[in-house]
Amino acid sequence: MLVLGQSFSCYNAEAISILYEFKSNQYMPLSLYQFPFQAMGSTCNIQLYANNKPNAQNIADLVVSDVRRIEQKYSRYRNDSVLTAINNIAESAGSIQIDEETLALLKYADTCYQQSDGLFDITSGVLREVWDFKTGKIPKNKEIKGILPKIGWNKLSIIGTSLSFSVKGMQLDFGGIGKEYAVDRAATICQQHGLQHGLIDLGGDIKVIGPHADGRPWSVGIRHPQKPGELMSSINVSRGAVASSGDYEKCIILNGKRYSHVLNPKTGWPVRGLSSITVIAEQCVIAGSITTISMLKETKGKRWLKGLGLSYLWMDQQGKVGSSLNKHGYIQTTA
Repeated sequence: MLVLGQSFSCYNAEAISILYEFKSNQYMPLSLYQFPFQAMGSTCNIQLYANNKPNAQNIADLVVSDVRRIEQKYSRYRNDSVLTAINNIAESAGSIQIDEETLALLKYADTCYQQSDGLFDITSGVLREVWDFKTGKIPKNKEIKGILPKIGWNKLSIIGTSLSFSVKGMQLDFGGIGKEYAVDRAATICQQHGLQHGLIDLGGDIKVIGPHADGRPWSVGIRHPQKPGELMSSINVSRGAVASSGDYEKCIILNGKRYSHVLNPKTGWPVRGLSSITVIAEQCVIAGSITTISMLKETKGKRWLKGLGLSYLWMDQQGKVGSSLNKHGYIQTTA
């Protein structure tokens, strides 16, 4: 499993002094400070309770800097990213040395692949060569079949820190774990600097560091998958991570049929079954991967999710709703 967050020794003396100030001034009144920013193609927000704005600003700057570092490192849109370097090697079925952070992410991706019976596959991003959800065009079956040989986590190997590809034209895509990993690291940085109350939101992937300073939980709204602009529910969360996935995020609607952006790597076609799924877990990377796997399992997703024993809320494509939130002590309000 991933080891989330760096050791405290990685930070500089200024950061250490900030931590000391928080620890030695816990009796001071705390105020809520918000730091909105754009990253990873999403609107993001850091909400922190601190005894003064300069301290909150310093910690927020560290968080934003780390989020941008991860974005730059694993963006498929940047020519200088680690992911682009990997995919350039994959194009010719070559080998490349990877760093420990990338290795940890790939090991987690392998865990997801094994636990999902091969459905969570970060090599499936190559399907975007035939699926373009901006144009609203449905690819032909022949086009999809032509891509499938380039998909398969079992077609690459990792020995030590060496990553090798056995098929030309493969690609990796950290969608589904990259942003969630950044959320967990952001929360870890805040906690390492003494913060006990706050919330990290990177485009809807959320980690609650702790409740409001007065003890109230945070109210997290869950988007309705079938009614644009409306909430399906809201959940009171004091700690933990919240992640959602659904067929509403990017889709093509043709002749009344919705084609989800979540694609089955074995068939190349959009999944059907669940319309949305929200999961609460200790770490955002776990919550996020579970929502994706649940979607990928289609009609079997509900039973698989229930067997995990986690807190969840889902709606299927027929509008039926299932939830274990109240069972696990979360107060859920139906919108």
